[in-house]
Amino acid sequence: MAAHLASFDLAFLITSVVKIVFLTFLVILPLVAYSVYAERRFSAIIQDRVGPNRTGIPLTLFGFKKDIQIFGIGGLVQPLADGLKFLLKEDFTPKSVNTFYYWLAPALTMVPALMTCAVLPFGSELDLSFLNPLITSLGGDGFTAPIKSVIADLNVGPLFVFAIASLGVYGIVLAGWSSNSKYPFLGSIRSSAQMISYELSLGLSIVPVLMVFGELNLSKMAAFQDANGWLLLPLWGEGLTVARWVLWVPMLISFCIFTVAMFAETNRLPFDLAECETELVAGYHTEYSSMKFALFFMGEYAAMIIGSGIAVTLFLGGWSIPFAPLIGLDYVAGATPFWLGLLHIGTFFAKVIVFILFFILIRWSLPRFRFDQLMKLGWLYMFELALANVFLTAVLMIICYPVK
Repeated sequence: MAAHLASFDLAFLITSVVKIVFLTFLVILPLVAYSVYAERRFSAIIQDRVGPNRTGIPLTLFGFKKDIQIFGIGGLVQPLADGLKFLLKEDFTPKSVNTFYYWLAPALTMVPALMTCAVLPFGSELDLSFLNPLITSLGGDGFTAPIKSVIADLNVGPLFVFAIASLGVYGIVLAGWSSNSKYPFLGSIRSSAQMISYELSLGLSIVPVLMVFGELNLSKMAAFQDANGWLLLPLWGEGLTVARWVLWVPMLISFCIFTVAMFAETNRLPFDLAECETELVAGYHTEYSSMKFALFFMGEYAAMIIGSGIAVTLFLGGWSIPFAPLIGLDYVAGATPFWLGLLHIGTFFAKVIVFILFFILIRWSLPRFRFDQLMKLGWLYMFELALANVFLTAVLMIICYPVK
């Protein structure tokens, strides 16, 4: 029995651990760090400043005359310097706080953002049969089929994302309440009201998408778009039919609602009322320092990255290469070459990076809403528009795909 379990679980265990380590520690966390760097450089360009441009390999600490600049572009090691600074700063805890919840809040903000990446299909599949001799030598059965580039291929992917991501608001509320300070408390109350308001629009925005796909598996949605055109770019396969182009209008509306709601859910400008410096000092994390503050910071950027990944998967084809069937790079289940699987992974993260740059551009281009304007937009416009879009999609689907 033990031998059977070992042979059955070994390949699955190895691939699961590799995918978790790759996606979390080699992709998401470095993307968080360099998203901050990109934001600082991007904002500097917009505001006609320089931004971080000096930090390199700190050889001056060892007696050399100057630091080494990477690739001739200064500042690329700035995220490492920032991380080291957070690690070495004094971890100060005010006497007035509720200590247990004060320490728990940063983790409750960071962990849900990372958990949601479990169902994100960051590629098609990888043929790892060339590792079979090694697996067999260790007592396993080896790979009988290509592995999927997703940690957990659930049939309720979007529901899992929304269910776990919504837990992040508890970390923000606890941070504001446990700080026993008026500015963090006001920021946490604002954030909870904002996230509850825009979660409705966010959830309703993908209902038309799910109606078109007829399922909740994110991997199958990406594979369908690879063969039949993206929801926002239906230019090959079934995307050339009249029905798909008729449904393009509600899909575009869904994309716009989803994007705006995602800005609000991640507390990004122009929706950063929970931490606006001009009114609330720093909002719910005013009393935090050192790595606890860094966890809030990382949680916000990780949520932005995961939100970008969901938007790319639902509306922009996920890992699908543009016009793949027309250039001979279409995906065939179970017969995808290893190099094409790697290309799919690179394509997915390239789209995510472009979406992150869009997040950054909006932050440094638009002014902040007043809180009453934010709530009015969420309840009087976004919510109603999302409901009307669900009804419009249903009517168009009945017209385009009548029941026989």
